[in-house]
Amino acid sequence: MAEKPTIELDADAAHTKRSERQLGDTEVSYFLPSRQSGVNDMYLHLGCRASASILQRERVCLIWAILRLRHPLLASRVEMLDYEDIRFVYEAPPSPKHALEDADKNLAYRTQSAEVQNTSDIAKSADATQNYDFLICATHFLGDGMALHRFANDFFGMLGGLLSEQQLTVILEDECKRCYETLNEAALPESIESRLPSSPGGKFYHAASLVDFQIGQHKLTGGHSFPRRSAKERRTIVPTVSFDPARTKYILSKCKSRGVSISSALFAVCNVAWAKTYGQNWQLPMMMYSALNMRPFLQSNKALNDSYWYIAIGYFNIVLPTFLPRSGDVTPTFWLRARSAKDQSTRAVKNPMIIPRSRRMAEERGSRARQWAREDDGVKALPPRNVAPTIIRGFDKSPSSALMGLSLLGNLDGIYKHPNFPDIKLHTLTTGSRQRSGGMLLFGYTFASKLWISFGYDENGFEEFTVQEFWKNVLLSVDEFLLV
Repeated sequence: MAEKPTIELDADAAHTKRSERQLGDTEVSYFLPSRQSGVNDMYLHLGCRASASILQRERVCLIWAILRLRHPLLASRVEMLDYEDIRFVYEAPPSPKHALEDADKNLAYRTQSAEVQNTSDIAKSADATQNYDFLICATHFLGDGMALHRFANDFFGMLGGLLSEQQLTVILEDECKRCYETLNEAALPESIESRLPSSPGGKFYHAASLVDFQIGQHKLTGGHSFPRRSAKERRTIVPTVSFDPARTKYILSKCKSRGVSISSALFAVCNVAWAKTYGQNWQLPMMMYSALNMRPFLQSNKALNDSYWYIAIGYFNIVLPTFLPRSGDVTPTFWLRARSAKDQSTRAVKNPMIIPRSRRMAEERGSRARQWAREDDGVKALPPRNVAPTIIRGFDKSPSSALMGLSLLGNLDGIYKHPNFPDIKLHTLTTGSRQRSGGMLLFGYTFASKLWISFGYDENGFEEFTVQEFWKNVLLSVDEFLLV
């Protein structure tokens, strides 16, 4: 084995340099609820086969340290002075040795085998291909799913690439020098609210955007939710299924022939599965929510840190009828609902008011999170800040319950550049977030040429039979509509 590289601590590297910025409203809306039990914390599990020689802790730690320097929010902490003053604080490591030590403190190795290998066995197996699992965890207020997957691709690209540990050490030294010498107020990526294009000025535009937002919120009608049960300790489970490459290819081809994506089809799958599970209140529509990738809409600025580690999501809803035909083939209804989901998703992305809608939704979520945090902390609630007047009046309030959330990540093989790390064979990917009590989220994506569907929910928060029956009907609907 090559000699382990050493890094010396500079004699004059005795102090740290600090950069900070305020959290934006979207970040606040994720930070405040997470304080007690990590609600919304993200995880990404990747299973692979590789040789032990390229997965030594020293090499992994070097790469982890480099990426923490390139993406400073990963190495930042949060200081909360009050509910209106919450900030990220980043202290640049004064030397490569400090960077390595900090990275190592945030890295854990675990061996599940009860057998202890002797030295000769380890030497013989250094180049043998073995199974490994990586679990990458991050709080949601630091970033979103796209950041998490891009990070994993960069990590494996360096881990399974051609660079030696000596070359990685040089990169670490260069990154540390760049970070420490150029640290300033622009070191941390800006919040999504700061990077959205500025809106036209004027009272008319302000009023028009407010009317548009309130009309949009008024249209969100949903009359279905899973029966709940109270208050045992939260326990999130994530049943997951995958479909082999041949079946995945067939499913994607069938969706394409019908003019929809697999994401739109999964909205319809959940819609039909719920109608088959819960045969009541069919006169009310069913609403589901999902995240909207806002990165294409953000302004770039080369003067600012170009890290992709920040949260940049908006939100949209899909509303579909709940009733099914009393007799006959349900297939035409299924594809009609899938096309409706596609049309609604397209309108959400292409809406000319998407920027002001995103701003107002972020303000509303941030204000609501601050109010709830004060209540949780036993602090006297204050009037919500920047409360917009209610312009839309005179309408009956329709129910607006969302059945569940869907996180539809698309084709992750477009993010993971497998040829860049040929000695690491990724074969499994599961992802999710720590659900709040009574939380529920379905994930759909393709990875390693396979379609994956996972269903994360708090099993102590819902009536057991209904949830299990729904999940069974989801899988049956995939078979019935996508595989036949």
